[in-house]
Amino acid sequence: MKDKITNGMLAFADALSSNKYMSAIKNSFTTLLPVIIAGAFCTLILNVVLSTTTTGISLAKIEGFAWLANLAPIFSAANYATLQFFGIGLVILIAIELGHHYGHDEHIVPIVALSAYVTLITTSVMVNTPAGEVLKVADVIAKQFTNAQSLFLGMVASILATEIYVRLVDSGKLSISMPETVPYNVAKSFSILFPAVLTIIIVSSIGYVFTLLTGYTMYDAIAKWIQGPLTGILTGLPGYLFLFFMTTVLWIFGIHGTQVLKPVYEATLLLALAQNSDAVTAGMAPTNILNTSFQSSFSTITGAGITGGLIIAILLFSKRDDYKTIAKLSIAPGLFNINETMTFGLPIVLNPVLAIPFMLAPIASASFAYFMTKIGFAVVMSYNVPWTTPLGLQAFLATGGHLGTVLVQLMSIVISFLIYTPFVLISNRLPVKNEG
Repeated sequence: MKDKITNGMLAFADALSSNKYMSAIKNSFTTLLPVIIAGAFCTLILNVVLSTTTTGISLAKIEGFAWLANLAPIFSAANYATLQFFGIGLVILIAIELGHHYGHDEHIVPIVALSAYVTLITTSVMVNTPAGEVLKVADVIAKQFTNAQSLFLGMVASILATEIYVRLVDSGKLSISMPETVPYNVAKSFSILFPAVLTIIIVSSIGYVFTLLTGYTMYDAIAKWIQGPLTGILTGLPGYLFLFFMTTVLWIFGIHGTQVLKPVYEATLLLALAQNSDAVTAGMAPTNILNTSFQSSFSTITGAGITGGLIIAILLFSKRDDYKTIAKLSIAPGLFNINETMTFGLPIVLNPVLAIPFMLAPIASASFAYFMTKIGFAVVMSYNVPWTTPLGLQAFLATGGHLGTVLVQLMSIVISFLIYTPFVLISNRLPVKNEG
């Protein structure tokens, strides 16, 4: 039975991980991380260092430091160039990743995908004038089509355009052959001319027909029928807990559950965090408790399964020398939220005793943090910080310096410790040979 379950989980994880679309999306988000972090830090600096109007702490509000506000345009521009445009970056990167999968590394692939994406969005905005009139401004792109709100349409458009382009090129029927005397770059441009042109026109036509048939643009339809329901599930506590419970289940079978399911939750949790950042920048209160920073701070802190509590429990109560040795080796990586030494070293993988608290600890931690945020002891996180940021500092930066949230994060490790301790004591009573 154990072999059947293991093989089934392995097959599921392998199918998800090896899926070309999931892989392209996951790799693209990973590549975008420096840009996202740069934008998040700009938002953080704008609000806690340079702002004189924020309701929270800010260095510029201290007497003698008001001059710092003069630097705000620098970080405001950098913030806009990163967080308000990383949806465009995702379109480009998915096309590059998927094109590479098919053996098409030509530079035109991401340009075609981006052009196709623009055909699916609205290129005009309605603005209110001081006189109360509503004017239509043409040939502009609203930020909702370039920032985190555009992620789902960007994924669809990039994948669709790349698939069409690759198939048209590989058919060989649309290639224009040039004499050998023509430079390679020129000949290559002509060989992919018709596939590139047709791809953009086909995607544009799909968007046009879709709107005629449904009355919705593709952006509005995705927001209404896909993004909305998915956001409701993942930013609601039950759906969030179930998803990250499943990541630990995969880990129990030796599968990197966080990475396998990352394409499922990444866009939604990033969008929730981006909305919080926008709200803070606009002087409003953030509302999305469950987001990327919450995940890093309360679901995967010290690694999947929150094994920081397990390390403490082993060092205090374990009578096994092998456990203590591995726990000591795991302290340094655990501080930076890396715990493969624990999952594969003890191991936790396929360990029926330690698997139980490994699955329970993140649920308890996230539920506790969610409740503490609801009652106001902790605050909603609005800033994205690297997932390797150490315990305490991570919560401090993600909230712009809120000490109550830092305390809640530390208490989450205590909760993890309390959950793991009985199972460490049980492990003391089991023969080593029974634990594999």
